[in-house]
Amino acid sequence: MRVSIFFSFFFLFLSSPAVYGKTLIAFVGSASLPATKEAAQVFEKATGIHVELHFGGSGSMLSRMILSRRGDLYFPGSHDYMAKAIEKKAVNPDSVREIAYLIPAINVPRSNPKSIRGLGDLVRKGVRVAIANPHSVCVGLYAVEILEKNGFKERIKPNIKTYVESCSRTANIVAFNNVDAVIGWRVFEQWNPKRILTIPLKPDEIPRIASIPIAISTFSQNPRDSLRYIDFLGSDVGRGIFRKWGYIVTRAEARRFAPKAQIGGRYEIPPDW
Repeated sequence: MRVSIFFSFFFLFLSSPAVYGKTLIAFVGSASLPATKEAAQVFEKATGIHVELHFGGSGSMLSRMILSRRGDLYFPGSHDYMAKAIEKKAVNPDSVREIAYLIPAINVPRSNPKSIRGLGDLVRKGVRVAIANPHSVCVGLYAVEILEKNGFKERIKPNIKTYVESCSRTANIVAFNNVDAVIGWRVFEQWNPKRILTIPLKPDEIPRIASIPIAISTFSQNPRDSLRYIDFLGSDVGRGIFRKWGYIVTRAEARRFAPKAQIGGRYEIPPDW
């Protein structure tokens, strides 16, 4: 299977010769960090095109791309921020493609010192909770939506001790026992299985499943090679890299975790957050 996948990948790019010395600039939400780093390395080996990756909160990355008026690709952690990019005319809407899907979950230190089993446990006295900044980070936005939709906002909010600035920092703050739980992604456990344990949410507690979309920036100086990178991520090899890191790569598979949940879409943060 692995051999056939790699043959299909290289056949895909044989018609376009490697062009060494070229660089694509990508502004990436860190929800896809480990898979995107590996994918960029494989793409460069096959094509000679280096992908310069800038990681951070999806909102922060969009702002950086717009303010600098540079960049070839925008790759946020959820459709919410791609919708903002389209509104701001920062990406070509015809180039948008979904690459993978993320399921919200509770993440705790591997030892689970507070014996967290579900959302209801996050209201207990002394439980330290963290979420990402919902105004600039996709996983923080999803955390707020989960608390609001399930009626836990007023009870859990007092236990939120900090708001972090990216998906990767959300994973790290729980991995190093700085808090007892975060509302993050199921995939965080695959990022650091020795330090992170995922506590799944019940299917009916998940209002939305996140899609990870990518698009060509309107500032791109090299849209043709940018499209090659998008095509690679959507190929068997690109999807295989994401799957290896624990990401879901089909809608049907994502739907099994929360059959009634919306996939993608957009959520507006209530004014009191």
